[in-house]
Parts: sequence; C-alpha cells; structure tokens
Amino acid sequence: MAPDTIFALASGAGRGAIAVLRMSGPGTQTVLAALAGGVPPARRASLRTLRDTNGDALDRALVLWFPGPGSYTGEDAAELHVHGGPAVIAAVSDAIVTAGGRPAEAGEFTRRAFLNGRMDLLEAEGVNDLVSAETRAQARQALRQMDGELSALHQGWAERLRNLLAHQEALIDFPDEDLPSQVEGMLLAHMLSLRAEIAEHLNDNRRGERLREGLVFAITGTPNVGKSSLMNTLAGRDVAIVSATPGTTRDALEARVVLGGVPVTLVDTAGLRETEDPIEAEGVRRALARAEAADFRVLVEVAGETISGAADLVVANKTDLGGAVPDGALGVSVTTGAGMEDLRARLDAAARALTQAEGPPPLTRARHRAALTEAVAHLDRALEVALPELRGEDLRLAMRALGRVTGAVGVEDLFDVIFRQFCIGK
Repeated sequence: MAPDTIFALASGAGRGAIAVLRMSGPGTQTVLAALAGGVPPARRASLRTLRDTNGDALDRALVLWFPGPGSYTGEDAAELHVHGGPAVIAAVSDAIVTAGGRPAEAGEFTRRAFLNGRMDLLEAEGVNDLVSAETRAQARQALRQMDGELSALHQGWAERLRNLLAHQEALIDFPDEDLPSQVEGMLLAHMLSLRAEIAEHLNDNRRGERLREGLVFAITGTPNVGKSSLMNTLAGRDVAIVSATPGTTRDALEARVVLGGVPVTLVDTAGLRETEDPIEAEGVRRALARAEAADFRVLVEVAGETISGAADLVVANKTDLGGAVPDGALGVSVTTGAGMEDLRARLDAAARALTQAEGPPPLTRARHRAALTEAVAHLDRALEVALPELRGEDLRLAMRALGRVTGAVGVEDLFDVIFRQFCIGK
C-alpha cells in the first residue's frame, strides 16, 4: 500500500511574515501542480500564485520542488513559503487536503526519512534534540548526533562484531581444517578489546543524557540561612517567598536557569531541622529526597556558624554580618551581592564538568545505554563460555543489541514511542 501524501506547517504557529508548509509523498507532484499551476524546476525557488480548485487566488508564494529520493524524506517533497497570516495558512491547507493531501502526524516526516534510509535512528533522534535544544551546548551535541558521529561509532563496533562472528563461524564449520592455534587466541583478544571500548563508552557519568535533559541543582540547609534569597537571586526573579519566619518553604520550589551553557533546574528545599509540624516534616523529607537525587548539591550556611552537612559546594551566606567563612566554603552575601559572581562561576564550572566530554560523542538516551549494556553482557558471556557454538550465539546477540541503537534490527515496537516525541512538521 502506497503511503499517503502528508503536509504540515513546518514554521512556528501564530502570525508571522512567512509560514512554511511542507509536503511529502507520492502525490506531492499532483498536489503541487494543482495549487501552483505546474511544477517548478527542482530545488529552485519559484514565485507562483496558489489557487484553489475554483481558480480563486489564495496567495503569492515561493514554491520549491524536491523530487525523491533526493529529499529529506526520500520521497517526492515540496515546500510552500506563504505569507504567515492565519487565514492564508488555513486556506492553503484546505486546498492541499482537497487536492489529496492529509495533515501529518508528529514526527512523520522524520519517520519516513528513517524508513527510506535517509538517516538511521540515532540521526533521527539528533534531529529532534536539535529542534528541542534550549542552549548552544545542547545544540552542539544534537548536531554531532544528527551528523552521524554517534552512528559511525556504533556502526564501527557492529562491523568489528561481524568480523569476529565470521571468524568464530569458521572455527565452528571447519574444525578439522587445522586452523592455526593462534586464531582462537586472536579472536578472544579482539573480543576483549571491543568489550573494553564499549564499557568505557558506557562509563561516562551520563554526561550526554544530563546535557540533553538538563541538570538538577538542589539548594539545601537549615532554616533562615538565605536559601530562598539565593534561589531568587540566581533565578533573576521571585520564585520563593522570603521571610524571617523559620519553615516558610515547605515544598520544593523550582526554577529553570542556564549555567555554563547547560539547562539547570534549581530546587529550593525546605529548611532541614527536627519539627513536630507534620506539613513541615513532609517538606524536610522531600528536601532530603530531592537533594539525594540531584546532580549537584549546594549547602547554604550562615558565615560564622558550623557546617551542618556535606555537599558538593558549601556556601557561607550573610558575610556582611561579619562571620568567618569556614575552610572549604565560598563566602557570599545575597544582600550586598558580595561573592555572587564567584558563586555563579563555580556553578557554571560544575554544570560544564557534569556534561562536557572529550572524545567520542556521548550517549544521549537511556535506550542507548540499555542496548550497549546488553551488548557488553553478551560479550562477557562469549569470553567465558568454552563451547564455540555458544560463543557464536552470544556474538550474534551482541550484534542484535547494537543494531537496536541505530535501528538496524528489532526496533519496530519503539517507532511510535520515539517519533511521537517530535513536533508536527518534523
């Protein structure tokens, strides 16, 4: 069954100077000819009057025609650059439907690109990450994945696994051919080397996933040390209520900021103390849980007082009152701004350290990590078993696990989950 011809608004919703409607599918040429009075030369912008089936003019638009397979989706495709008023967009969309198109589902263009071999699953996920990127660091990571760096790494491992499996099959199929004794030793050595490379790639402290999803920095401490004031200052707005009354913050309050080019959710937690108030006690419990799960913990104390806990960074607040800053702590005054520039620099550095990695592109999703973990487990078993048939089976299973990352095998059940996260028009 031939696929439908789909279309979607590829530019942002709302009123604008220009809106881009994209189409893809076997009927694109027919739809384009009906609206534009003909098909323009391939990959050249042509100014055309768009008309409905009654011949009424809808808009003067730039029309681009991309014959398959040399298009984003690998199918015949087109773009209509129309004026961005809602009435124009609605009229042109209605005309496309009348001519045989249908609205695209979320991620359907990129899904077709994957199914038509224009990109693998890692590259498709990179496209979605780039569209969703909030910071330049996220965009750079997404571009590396979209450009195929992570795919090339996994494909290289898969090729090495295929070679290992071929040698293993030779040992199984030709046991009486007097193959050199060092063949099996070399096979095991190459397996061990590949296993070590994949395991090292997994041991990255989730840097890629942290950058893609954003970090969580928890601000903890006893009541009335200035946690909420610090939170408001870092966020640049009044997120938390500031009061001299202990226990004012009873639930975890959040604010999204950018630190070191990385999206960070700051969490202001309830003051840590013993209390008989059940509501405040629940806030303390939640504060401890958020701090435990956070990527970075900032403990706030008052300068001159004893540090009451452990954290990634200890901040001695209220230095304007004259208290001494303990060893290892960073002295600040939220009231006067003293030390705040140093604090931001420390937080920027922490965010970068948790997400930046040199060398190969990092893993960006839990499903990548799960598949590679499975591949390592099969390689471990292959290295341990004595029977060559069992070793060959574990090598095949390791290849299958790697193939799921790029979409080469066994990912049909993941398609809907992955592509529904895309925006309409991508």
